[in-house]
Amino acid sequence: MANPTGEQFEITRGAARAVVTEIGAGLRTFEISGVPYVETFDAEAKPPKGAGQVLLPWPNRTKGAEWTYQGEKQVLEVTEEARGNAIHGLTRHREWTLVEHAESSITFEIEVEAQPGWPVPLHARITYDLAPRALTVTHEMRNEGETPIGVGVGTHPYFRIGDVPTDELTLTLPATRVRPYLAEAQLPYGEEQDVEGTEYDFRTGRPVGEVDLDTAFGGLTAEQDGRHHHYLSHEDRTLEVWTDADFRWVQVFTPAELVGRGRAIALEPMTCPADALNSGTDLIELDPGTSWTGSWGIRIHG
Repeated sequence: MANPTGEQFEITRGAARAVVTEIGAGLRTFEISGVPYVETFDAEAKPPKGAGQVLLPWPNRTKGAEWTYQGEKQVLEVTEEARGNAIHGLTRHREWTLVEHAESSITFEIEVEAQPGWPVPLHARITYDLAPRALTVTHEMRNEGETPIGVGVGTHPYFRIGDVPTDELTLTLPATRVRPYLAEAQLPYGEEQDVEGTEYDFRTGRPVGEVDLDTAFGGLTAEQDGRHHHYLSHEDRTLEVWTDADFRWVQVFTPAELVGRGRAIALEPMTCPADALNSGTDLIELDPGTSWTGSWGIRIHG
């Protein structure tokens, strides 16, 4: 049986090590001195619950797998059968082309052809770049078509701090707005609301064990560097997830089981929320021949 994530590519710098997959160009491993900071999975396994995958040209869901482009109805493949939606874009199960593999960095690219449900061709590129206690991920999208198109980018990493149980971590988000999970809805996000006075206020940090989330957070407040900073911490160790300003949303997902460690937590940087192809909310507008570049990264403190 073929490996579901293709060839595995390792990069290292000092004590830092990462593994990136050929299929999906996803992040399977990130560790420092052997201590894991993302939830990994066997090389011969499919990424559980989207672990580490790259989500483009839209993250999250497109409701009913349908949207409208320049007045014409677009019908995507239904890839979330339980709800009838198209989920997480078009490239996470495709083979990406290796562009450059250095000791501490690696770059892949892929062509997103015009196809049923997606009318404009795109070129995408991703680079993973290690530092001794950090990883930077840079995305590029270019419109290869003859008409403008709105796109979105996201990723789906699950984070950990070594063997600390997920529920013992403290989550801090600079989010002032939220779209709560609605279990009964076809598209599982409620109306956007302020976090003030709600269970979704993580601005000063709260234990993960207090919450059960599959929730989109927006209204992100930037720090002096113009970026958004999300944190998971335990005692004297902190895992920081920073994102460029264009990553205006973060999806937080806490499944009960992922890879045999019990509860897990995904912090998913996203440029737009669920169903953005229909709402237009925070889509990146690309004219023919133009590109967008954005980055996010992980830093380990303590």
